[in-house]
Amino acid sequence: MLNRLFAVLLLIIFSPLILIVSIAILIEDGFPIFFTQSRVGINYSFFHIYKFRSMKKNTPNVATHLLENPDQYLLKIGKFIRKTSLDELPNLINIIKGDMVFVGPRPALYNQDDLMALRVAAGVDRLKPGITGWAQINGRDEISLQEKVKLEKEYMARKSFWFDLKIIIATFNSVIASKGVKH
Repeated sequence: MLNRLFAVLLLIIFSPLILIVSIAILIEDGFPIFFTQSRVGINYSFFHIYKFRSMKKNTPNVATHLLENPDQYLLKIGKFIRKTSLDELPNLINIIKGDMVFVGPRPALYNQDDLMALRVAAGVDRLKPGITGWAQINGRDEISLQEKVKLEKEYMARKSFWFDLKIIIATFNSVIASKGVKH
């Protein structure tokens, strides 16, 4: 409940920024403003994640690292909103809906069976996915799936209000430094 209330508050606080990003996407590439995609949630359930659209309309619906030349698909504003993680602001809607929390493993893509097999084996699939997490601030796109799940399992064992707060603070530092962002 606290996650949802805080998400509503942040949505209100960031509404001017959300409006600016929405207008920039609209001017550059039209509607839709949001990108939605099926993601894996708690207990291997599925939900639709909301993000600001950072790529052109004709982009194949696959993970960015699987695209031959991802830069050809990125919107001009897309590069900026990804680097600053502003594309994740609409995840607040997912928190309000109860699909996500602020801290937990990042939700896997619907087709990341390799990652989900590791998460199920480690019991990490029982955690609600988060906007940020222990693996996010310890390598993000730069670590292997095995290392990611190891960090997520460590998070599950250490989960507490203070540990979550530490992760949130470290996330802001990582975003400011654009640490671990490949695309």
